[in-house]
Amino acid sequence: MFMPVENVLFQFGLGLDGNPLSFVLSFVLLVVFFLFYPRIMLIQIMWKLEKTVKDLETMSNESKVIIMKEISPKPDKRIRDSVGRFYDFFMISPVSLDTQGIVRKIEHLVKGQRERFRYFVGQVAPKMPEEKRTHIEMGLAGGITLYEITKVVRHYVEIVKKTKSFQIAMILQMQLPLVERMARSIFKGTKVMAKGMPIGDALGPYVVARLIGSGKTREVDEDIILSRKEMDGRDVFLMKAKGPGGRLGRPGLAIHNLMKEHKIQKIISIDAAAKLEGEKTGSVAEGVGVAMGGIGVERNYIEEAAVKSGIPLDSIIVKMSSEEAIEPLKRAIISAYPKVIESIGRSLENVKKGSKVLIVGVGNTCGVGNSQKGVEDAEKWVEKYERQLKAMKKKSS
Repeated sequence: MFMPVENVLFQFGLGLDGNPLSFVLSFVLLVVFFLFYPRIMLIQIMWKLEKTVKDLETMSNESKVIIMKEISPKPDKRIRDSVGRFYDFFMISPVSLDTQGIVRKIEHLVKGQRERFRYFVGQVAPKMPEEKRTHIEMGLAGGITLYEITKVVRHYVEIVKKTKSFQIAMILQMQLPLVERMARSIFKGTKVMAKGMPIGDALGPYVVARLIGSGKTREVDEDIILSRKEMDGRDVFLMKAKGPGGRLGRPGLAIHNLMKEHKIQKIISIDAAAKLEGEKTGSVAEGVGVAMGGIGVERNYIEEAAVKSGIPLDSIIVKMSSEEAIEPLKRAIISAYPKVIESIGRSLENVKKGSKVLIVGVGNTCGVGNSQKGVEDAEKWVEKYERQLKAMKKKSS
């Protein structure tokens, strides 16, 4: 038999234990819970946000110290002030309403940015060797990025404080794991690049330097070197950024100019590429197109020249996470070399013997030289780094 509704309401009114006082207390607690729970949650979230921002600010400040100490073991007030000011450096994107000519606009700004970095490092460290200056430039680029992330997160934390908006706080909290993950990688990358150590993004230049071996090289464009050798009966040009300094060079423009002098039959680009979660670091994939990141100016030069001449564009990528690309180079990444060589061999099969082919090692050549010796130095550093990581893990466990 079902209990009449009025009996249910009567018993609920008395409370679970039949006491009206219990019902009143339960109701009051329920009201208090609905009124104050969002505020309690906001306080809890704010505590987490403040802690994260302080951690980011600490990393940002430490990145400044790392760069200043690379400039001078005892940086004076002038160096401290100069680096502090330069951390606020920015580049404003050009107007893109008129899309015709947008690439040239971006190219002009990127060139200006590069020159500004070189001028600044030349000012604060005029007696520093050229290769060392390039490391400082790359370290500054990483440090400025970390500083920008810190400022943006702090900005939203202050907005939450002012508006007491639980919704904004929740959105920011949901993004924090990814922000923290990237920030810590950039911090580690800043330290590595400022000291001139090999990074994951140097995979492309590493492969080409290993192919060059003891061959002769010449500088053909701004920060770009070129070598030439016979591979599988083909006349192969090998191109990469000039190392072991932290350089990207302008491979697009260099390739554009090279194609004016030689009848290139195919272009093969090798680069590090972001993997999806679950994919293995160091796995190799083949495709078509230009394997090259960045804003797109250099890639545009290559694509335009290739389309005009009808040249096939093959690409070989070695997968790694976006964090691994800016962190120290790992054994799992350079171990992909044999598979990359196999991919190059398959790509060359589609070109007639005696044809001219260009292989481009795309990426930041930080810590990787231009010959077999430069490759061996990088490999020794990777082995040493792997041993240190293993020792640290063993110690922590």
